[in-house]
Amino acid sequence: MVSSRKKFDGDIGLSDEAIEWIVKLSSGRSTIADQKEFARWRQQSEAHELAALEAETLWYGIGSSAKTSQKSARRTRITRRAFIAFAAASLTGLAFERTGIIGPELFADHITSAAERRTIYLSDGSAVVLNGNTALSASMSAQERRLFLYKGQAHFKVSKDTTRPFIVEARNGRSVAIGTEFDVDIRADRVVVTVTEGVVAVSNTLRTDDERAETAEVKVNQRVSYADSGSLSNPETVDAEPETAWRRGKLIFDEQPLGDVISALERYHSGKIIVANSALYSLRITGVFDLNHPETVLHMIGATLPVSVHSLPFVTILR
Repeated sequence: MVSSRKKFDGDIGLSDEAIEWIVKLSSGRSTIADQKEFARWRQQSEAHELAALEAETLWYGIGSSAKTSQKSARRTRITRRAFIAFAAASLTGLAFERTGIIGPELFADHITSAAERRTIYLSDGSAVVLNGNTALSASMSAQERRLFLYKGQAHFKVSKDTTRPFIVEARNGRSVAIGTEFDVDIRADRVVVTVTEGVVAVSNTLRTDDERAETAEVKVNQRVSYADSGSLSNPETVDAEPETAWRRGKLIFDEQPLGDVISALERYHSGKIIVANSALYSLRITGVFDLNHPETVLHMIGATLPVSVHSLPFVTILR
């Protein structure tokens, strides 16, 4: 029987080897033969593959800070402890970005952390419910009420004022409403607008004079989305209550693609969730989950779908 101490040392050894491979392959001097050799190395066992995934996730997640450290990395052997410590410092920077200390959220008036939900009230009496990991600013004038959703998800209950349009900008599009309720959800590849009361005009551009501008009139129990590419979908009929169940502390999925489930779950889960196999995105999930226990979604994914769930120090990897 292998002792836990030997097992721990073995894991560190594999992690060290994986990190050295990633440093070598990222140095700009690697060859096709090196890449093939690393592919063979990681295929030796599940432990080798997990070590490779961990090293890749941390290395590429570090960003420019890692690139500036490549010269010293080539001269000095990077241990797993040193590498994770370096990654932790970089992830602290990411945490600063997520909390609004740096990045676009620096300009946000209201910021929520993971798993936090908060209701704010604007000067006109409108109410906004912020989901987890959300950043929002508001600019109220005598001519208009303009809000900027930098990231995350928010539900807007708009006070009626026919003299001042209520405008929500999110990425490259905007939603305009007067006396209505609607939800704006910024996902990885698109923005989804769901109307729970009244009518909202959704445009795929920020400027009305843009020749690419498309506008859809979205009614109650309908949703529309616009992609980063600028394309605007046609309104589709939905049940708005399950779509916005997060306001009541629930996540409700009805044959939802795994990609959308992960996008929603990351607002309540500490750490990054990475889907290592793109083929998994099309898998469908159905269930009702309590936001006080978001980890049950990952448990269900691993138990009911052909997906392996691996928890690492900073990330959870699905493959």
